[in-house]
Amino acid sequence: MNKQWFTAVPLLMSAAVLPFGAASAQEVLESSMGTEYEQLRLVEVADGFSHPWAVGFLPDGRKLVTERPGGVFLVDGDEKTELEGAPDVYATNQGGMLDIVVHPDYEDNGWIYMTYSKGDSDATVPALARARLDGDRLVDMEELFESNTYTSPGRHYGSRILFLDDGTLLMTIGDRGAEPPRAQDTEDHSGTVVRLNHDGSVPSDNPFLDNDDYAPEIYSYGHRNIQGIIQHPQTGEIWATEHGPRGGDELNLVEAGKNYGWPTTTLGRDYRTEEPFPDAEARHREDMVDPVFEFLPTLAPSGLAVIDGDRFENWEGNLLAGGLRAERILRLVLEDKTVVHAEELLLERLGRIREVRQAPNGDIYILNDRSDASLYRIEPAN
Repeated sequence: MNKQWFTAVPLLMSAAVLPFGAASAQEVLESSMGTEYEQLRLVEVADGFSHPWAVGFLPDGRKLVTERPGGVFLVDGDEKTELEGAPDVYATNQGGMLDIVVHPDYEDNGWIYMTYSKGDSDATVPALARARLDGDRLVDMEELFESNTYTSPGRHYGSRILFLDDGTLLMTIGDRGAEPPRAQDTEDHSGTVVRLNHDGSVPSDNPFLDNDDYAPEIYSYGHRNIQGIIQHPQTGEIWATEHGPRGGDELNLVEAGKNYGWPTTTLGRDYRTEEPFPDAEARHREDMVDPVFEFLPTLAPSGLAVIDGDRFENWEGNLLAGGLRAERILRLVLEDKTVVHAEELLLERLGRIREVRQAPNGDIYILNDRSDASLYRIEPAN
């Protein structure tokens, strides 16, 4: 058997933590990787990306890939083409061109949704736009939403898009890093998940719509920086992975109207001193929601997929959480809203994992985060 790029990770159930310490395009990098329940093949689909951020899937099998420094690429087989007409972005540090998701009814309406940072060297803001694809160009570009507070550029934008079964969408917005307590300011979009209709308007059943003390778009708040979010196909639950400070990376079950605590409560520590985070009052409060799971050691989570269908039948319903600093993917097994098992995949194999997403045909696509990055595919080995 070829080298196994996985580790089964034991869980401390009471604490809900993990206590463990360029090739050519379309190349098969590993023909048979052994994991606990699946034999996998790792294929490099396309290379030469500069800090890619997200991959979206067109119905005909082509892919869309964003690069954080700016730009959207169309991947057709092993060929990639930069599209004209992409949004103007202000790219610095963590900001730039971010998520991209194809509308669930794309074949009827042709819409492609994108998030990005806009502004200048003084202040930026996360924004949401949509456009249509016409050949090698994005057309009919519409900006649908922007966060309501411009902030010094470079940190904590979020930013993921999730279409829900009810016909609305969620957009995650980070706390912007400058003043963490803003995540508790219910009139500020920073540190929230916002819920919108597909045209950017506010749904009539948003949880705070009739409360003047809350921005009407807010679905949940008290978040630090969510960079992975999915809706579970069997349960309808919304799961998100969120960056903590030093430690304190979280898996959260996101529910309407709830406060997830940041920075009033956190399991993480101060970056410089490793003391309790300066703005934190406690690790737990009854009026705030605790994480379902804390990633230890640090995962620096980005990208989240839920496995659906029979392509990986032994992973059905499992979550795959990408890790930047940890340079790995964690497969998480859920039972009754609890993580009961974890398996480490691709440890230090591809570097920093920015994106993990399941394609409509069931294959799993991965982007790593570096200046000469690639789009990879995981498929069954047999």
